[in-house]
Amino acid sequence: MFALLFMLSAVSADLFAKTVIVELVMQPPRVIPVTSFFNLVLGYNEGVSFGLFADLFRNRPGILTLGTSLIVLIIIGWAAVAKNRTEGAALGLISGGASGNIVDRAKNGAVTDFLDFYIADWHWPAFNLADVAIVGGTIVLVGASLVSASPSGIRTG
Repeated sequence: MFALLFMLSAVSADLFAKTVIVELVMQPPRVIPVTSFFNLVLGYNEGVSFGLFADLFRNRPGILTLGTSLIVLIIIGWAAVAKNRTEGAALGLISGGASGNIVDRAKNGAVTDFLDFYIADWHWPAFNLADVAIVGGTIVLVGASLVSASPSGIRTG
């Protein structure tokens, strides 16, 4: 149940943000400087992470949608037997972020990206709130597993 709350929050926030960006903010599409290291942009990722394999999947977005959906189902199953709330929350964030990208890809044939961080002329590939949820959930999940795996009473660092 705890995982479901995080999943629904992540997918809702992602899809809402994408709608606002596409329908309101980026009309017309442009680069909006926010800080000296961050812009709002509008991009569409037809591949997997960072646009990898876009040429392969450009005309077959259903393959990515199906593959990602199967992974989400596995993560939801894992969340159903989560050992604690931290693990459940992390798995909820991961599955919610992935679900947001699934819905976006099914609807548009690509994933909408709009967050652009950069240093000088080097830009990190644009991403979205779903990606933030996936990465954040993964960091929490790995961190929690490291904490639970360390022998009690032994301090590290």
